[in-house]
Amino acid sequence: MIELNAAEIAAITGGELVGAAAADPSISVTSATTDSREAGPAALFIAKPGEFSDGHLFVARAFEAGAELALTERPVTNDAGEVFPGIVVPDAVAAMGQLAAEIVRRLRAESPLTVIGITGSAGKTTTKDLLAGLLRSHGPTVAPVGSYNGEVGVPLTIFSAGHGTRYLVVEMGATGIGHITYLTDMVRPDIGVVLCVGSAHAGEFGGVENIARAKGELAEAVAPEGTVVLNGDDIRVAAMDKRTTANVLLFTSSTDDLPGNHATLRALDAGTDEQGRPVFTLEFPNGEQHRVESGLIGAHHTANLLAAAGAALAAGIAPADIAAGLSGQKAASRWRMERTDRADGVTVINDAYNANPESVRAALRTLAELGSGRRTWAVLGEMLELGDQSVTEHDAIGRYVVRLNISKLIVVGTGARAMHTGAVMEGSWGDESTFVSSPEEAEAILESSLEPGDIVLFKSSNGAGLRFLGDRIALKTLPAAGGAQENTARGEAL
Repeated sequence: MIELNAAEIAAITGGELVGAAAADPSISVTSATTDSREAGPAALFIAKPGEFSDGHLFVARAFEAGAELALTERPVTNDAGEVFPGIVVPDAVAAMGQLAAEIVRRLRAESPLTVIGITGSAGKTTTKDLLAGLLRSHGPTVAPVGSYNGEVGVPLTIFSAGHGTRYLVVEMGATGIGHITYLTDMVRPDIGVVLCVGSAHAGEFGGVENIARAKGELAEAVAPEGTVVLNGDDIRVAAMDKRTTANVLLFTSSTDDLPGNHATLRALDAGTDEQGRPVFTLEFPNGEQHRVESGLIGAHHTANLLAAAGAALAAGIAPADIAAGLSGQKAASRWRMERTDRADGVTVINDAYNANPESVRAALRTLAELGSGRRTWAVLGEMLELGDQSVTEHDAIGRYVVRLNISKLIVVGTGARAMHTGAVMEGSWGDESTFVSSPEEAEAILESSLEPGDIVLFKSSNGAGLRFLGDRIALKTLPAAGGAQENTARGEAL
């Protein structure tokens, strides 16, 4: 983070200096965090009220770790009754946004900085990781940790930027109209990438059309001299070309002509190799072609690879460098089609960080493809935030499992029960589909039933917790001869 002193922070946020900061407003910080465990020397600790706890309770701990200042919503005192040095503001989260916006403004004023915003109902984190991995060989790059993509995560990402940062990649999530605009006002993106409009958060948004309206706020925010990168294979995303005054670059896996007179990036002869990794010829708008052989797993990642390529092209990276930078890249964030080949021959694919109907279908297709000649297991949990379509969508996933000829289905949790019902109703399944109420019950079934050569997929929304079950199963092995239990699994994030 660029260095800021207490007086500057108070001026930026409209806050009140308290404690030692009032007497000495020159106290400065060079980092910021909302986690007291991450506070260190010269840190600004932001006491953000949370869903389960209150950051004000950890101010003392942050100062013990070396923090210099606190950004709080009320004065906090130590055991001696002295107010910790800091800035008191009406809303700590809003103040984070104000600080982040000022940091971006200052960075732009002093050196070249390209800000790239990425949004979509699925694929944001993977695309962000791909793009950041590609850009790092061309200049200092800052990108979110994991899925930092909201009103707290975006400022925390920006706080990691400093003098000399060349590329700032910002993942943008939303659960309502206006959320993306709040973030774009903060960073003023030079390049905007919209991946897809799915049914994730449909319950919160009030329908898919509102999701499209919200995601399109990114296209509207890019200035005329910038570039908006749109998924030409998603009709709602492609239609966002009418909502921007910026240059438009479409990406597609189709050879058909796309609507509008826009530059187009294509994946020709797209497919997967024997390990389920996307391979295709990347054709650039100027006709230049280069082969891409990805280290990710699943054909659905072709769109993410194209999106990252489009953003990199808009940032001025040469086509040959883009193809080379994408080839071989594996998943950088956890629980995204993370593959573990256990020593006993069982393969575990843990994709249980997020889930919506589109991403679950994509993961199931990959399971079916990789499982040719093997017994396949789908361990599925609830897809959250689907609103009044929840039962219908879960039922449809269960039926889809049957149509893909997945060998075994374990449905975990009451909220996902309609998957089991749908599977049973779709085909003449007997014990192929099982419903359990908890991950522990699913674990017991897998421990007693998995056999060498089996491949098992874990997929659910974050809140369902199946990613932790996937981790446990990945670390187990079947009993060796004589009953000994080995723990020699080899993990590889794909």
